[in-house]
Amino acid sequence: MDYESKKWREAMFVDMNMHEMTFSSDSEQNLEDIVKTARARGLDAICITDHDSMGLKEYAENYSREVGFPIFVGVEYYSLQGDILAYGIDTIPDGRIDAQDFIDYVNERGGVTFACHPFRNNNRGLEDHLSKVEGLTGIEVLNGSTLFEANQVAYEYCDDLGLMAIGAGDSHHLKAVGRYATWLPNMAYTTEGFVQELKKGISIPAIPNKAGGYTAIDMENYFRPRLVAE
Repeated sequence: MDYESKKWREAMFVDMNMHEMTFSSDSEQNLEDIVKTARARGLDAICITDHDSMGLKEYAENYSREVGFPIFVGVEYYSLQGDILAYGIDTIPDGRIDAQDFIDYVNERGGVTFACHPFRNNNRGLEDHLSKVEGLTGIEVLNGSTLFEANQVAYEYCDDLGLMAIGAGDSHHLKAVGRYATWLPNMAYTTEGFVQELKKGISIPAIPNKAGGYTAIDMENYFRPRLVAE
């Protein structure tokens, strides 16, 4: 199906962090159900970012063409300092390596990297290493499987460092699909096109709205009520 010729709306809402059960052992969702759920919830595209694996890439690309729905395949790589999302690469290093070395590895191959859930209380986030590494593209400031307070700290670091802010459901089961998303100004249909959009450096985290779609939000105002209350 040649869905690139269809008249899509210009902007795109995409969930940038999702895990499929074939290569993520902690996931309970298959690709077919993820796509059905994502469409029903108003997403324009999804990213499969399995743990330390890009094994679904070929199948996902073929399925994307078959059903006419953009599926971008990246990876959630567990560096020695914490998890990092990467898009735009074909392979990952063997074994765990230093976060800076992985960021350099991705950048050298034309990809992009985002620190995911950097302050989640599971010892898998970069935490204060965010201020030590160089070359990150952005930070996941809204993660659907992370507490509000931890997302808030991630946003503060992202704002201070001047990096791109993204949102994602980080779903391992269908109820978390699209819990958060990312707004990008232009539609993309392939992983390569998606990476080119990310390299433009324009993104806004988004939340579901009552109309069955998504709303890009002002992050400072999103966190302000909790800051004022405290």
